[in-house]
Parts: sequence; C-alpha cells; structure tokens
Amino acid sequence: MPSNPLVRIYHLHQYRYPVFQSYHISGLKALEAAFPDIAMPPRLNIFRARRPPMSIVRISHQGQPSLCLRLAPQRCITSDEKPLPKADEGAPGPNQEQLPHVSEEAASMSKITGGGGPEIEEQGTPVDEVLKRDQGSREKAPKVMKEPTQPASPTGTRSFSTSTRPRQGAMTSFDGSRLQTTGHKFELPALPLAANMHLKYRYAPVVKQVTNLLMRDGKLSVAQRNMAMILNHLRTASPPSVNPERPLLPGSPPASHLPLNPILYLTLAIDSVAPLLRIRAQKGMAGGGVALQMPVPLALRQRRRQAVMWILDSASKKPSRGSGRGGFAQKVAEEVIAIVEGRSGVWDRRGGIHKLAVSARANLNVRRR
Repeated sequence: MPSNPLVRIYHLHQYRYPVFQSYHISGLKALEAAFPDIAMPPRLNIFRARRPPMSIVRISHQGQPSLCLRLAPQRCITSDEKPLPKADEGAPGPNQEQLPHVSEEAASMSKITGGGGPEIEEQGTPVDEVLKRDQGSREKAPKVMKEPTQPASPTGTRSFSTSTRPRQGAMTSFDGSRLQTTGHKFELPALPLAANMHLKYRYAPVVKQVTNLLMRDGKLSVAQRNMAMILNHLRTASPPSVNPERPLLPGSPPASHLPLNPILYLTLAIDSVAPLLRIRAQKGMAGGGVALQMPVPLALRQRRRQAVMWILDSASKKPSRGSGRGGFAQKVAEEVIAIVEGRSGVWDRRGGIHKLAVSARANLNVRRR
C-alpha cells in the first residue's frame, strides 16, 4: 500500500467498495481541496487503462493541480551558436577534385610525346625525358642510356595488320581435297569425311551393340562403365588356349595376340558362337493347324544379338565372387574367355540350333495345304 494516508484511503475505497469507483474522480477532488499541501497521485483509472500512459502528471503543492508533460529536451543548433566551417580561398570544393577529362589527358600525353599522336614504333617508356629531368639519375645511368637515341621515322602505311600476328599460326589454306594447316600436332583427316566418322558412330559396331544389350532401365552410363570393365579385363587377362575341337573363325589371329586388341577379342568370341539360322514355327503348313519348324537365315546383326544374349544369360547364372558394381562385368568377361577356350556352354546351344535347322530343312519344300 502507498505510504501517503490519503492515497491509502483512496485505494482502500476504490478496491473494497465498488460503489466508490463511480465517484473516484469527485472524491479525489474533495480530498485535494481538503488537504492542499499533500501531493496526490495522478488521476488515473486502473480499470480503463489499456497501456502505460505517455505522459507523467505532476500535482503542485499550492492551489489547484497543474498538468505538465515531461518531454525530452531538443536543442536546435542555429547559425549564430555554431556557424558552418568556411572553405579556404582558392581551395577546391568536395566535387571538384576529379580526374581530368579525356581530352585534357590526351593533350598532356601529346605534349609529352612531342605534340603529335603516339606512333606504334615509338611506344614505350620515355627514358630520355626522365633522365633530362633528373640529373642524378643521368649521371648514374649506364653508358648506353646516356647516348641520345634517334627516333624511328614513320615509314608510311603498312602492307599488313599487326592484329593478325597472334592468329597467324591458325591460318589455313585449301589445296584440293587436303586441308593444309600449321600449328596442329596431327594433320587433319582427308576430305570428304567417311560415312562412319560421326559422333554417334565413334565406337566399334560390336561395342555399341553389346553396350545397348547390357543397358538396363535406360542407364547408358552404367552400361558403358561395364563395357569398359569387360574390355579392360580382356586386355589384362592372360592369353587364352584355344580348343582344337571348337575352333574359332578362320583367319583369326593367334591366341597370344588377342589381349593386345580387346575389341577384336570380343568380336571374335561373339562371331564364333553366333548362330547362322533360327527356327520359326509356321502354323498350318502340315494341314489341320499343325505347325512345322522352318529354318530362317539371320543377318550379321541378328546373329550377334543372339550370341550376346546367350553370353549374358550364362554369365548371370554364375555365382558371384564378391560385392561391388564390377561383379557382373567380370563374369561376362570370364564367359568370353571361356568361349574362346571352348569351355562355355554357349557352344552347345549353338550346336543344338544348327542340328535342329539341318533336320528341318526338308520342310522348306512343303507347300501349304
């Protein structure tokens, strides 16, 4: 509770007797009139106040209370109290110390170079003028610099442009179908270019076909990585030993030379087990809806595709030797080596297809009934 007795009585009636709340303003005036020498608190209603007051009410001790706002003092500086600083006479202003104009800089440069425009042959450091201005530097300068130099006289117009000198090595000239050029480590190919010299056909046909067959879910980069692992394994493996009972294609290089060319290694293995025919069931050829087996010859790309599918099927059935993303590529490479050595089961599948095609060749003369 407040220490002032009048304020204590005022607060006591204000909180204990709600009827007194409606007459708190008139009661406060009566208390102030009866006791003018006692300072009263500000006339505030705590029930209606929503936020702290913005001013402080001060009640005087004599007569009626006077209201006064306690504001922060503001001091305004005038020109009489603190005049602005004055610049010295002849001193430049804040925006006057700027770089000279381009024309003024060109005029000063022309004055240094002798009044004319700068020549290409005469560009450089004006050493003579520096030595003329500094006598001490002239005495300590070398003997060559002390001798006066003769300025080179302009020769008139040039028959060439100096801007073409950096690109002079890249200039080319055509001589028939050959492109003569300088600055290349290797000479350019002959024109016109061959049909297979294209960005899409930069790989060998067998490598591109096997890569497409290795691809799963459209992940070409993964298939290319596996293809690179297969070729690397064929290159680093020991030379195979060829089985005489299952010879490779005629005209193939010796087995000891195959690791030197892994693409030839892979091509020779695929073409050696590629079937020449396939069996097609022709319905209704024997009458009554009975189908006959008809041998059909295959093209080169079809033969290679069937051989690659057999190789991939045999490699997928092999047990894995460990974890890693190169496990399948290693199994495919080992299957290719087994084909060259005659140990793979793909030879049996090729032989079975050929035997069935030979026995079904008699059906080619059968007419449809």
